Amino acid sequence: MKSVFIVYNQAHTEQVEMALDRLKIRGFTRWTDIQGRGSDQGEPHFGSHAWPAKNQATLAVVEDQQVERLLEVLHRIDQSAPQQGLRAFVWNIEQLM
Repeated sequence: MKSVFIVYNQAHTEQVEMALDRLKIRGFTRWTDIQGRGSDQGEPHFGSHAWPAKNQATLAVVEDQQVERLLEVLHRIDQSAPQQGLRAFVWNIEQLM
C-alpha cells in the first residue's frame, strides 16, 4: 500500500474530492487552512492581506495499483490552473492496523 499526500490551493478542493470519488478511493483525511509556499515558482499561501490564498491537504492510503491513475488525474487538475498549485507525494506504508 501507498500513502498519497496531496497539497493544493483550496480552490481545488472539490476537484480533488471528485477525483478520489471517481477512483473509488473512499478513505482520506483532510487538513484545511494550511499555510505555505511552493519550492519552485509557487506564490505564498498565507491567508494574509498580502497573500490571501490558503492551501489544504488530503492524505489517502491506496492500493499500489491505484497510485499511477490518481497521480495522472491530479496532474490534470494541476495543469488546469498551474498558478494555483497542487503537489502530490507518495510514501510506502510499512504497516496498517
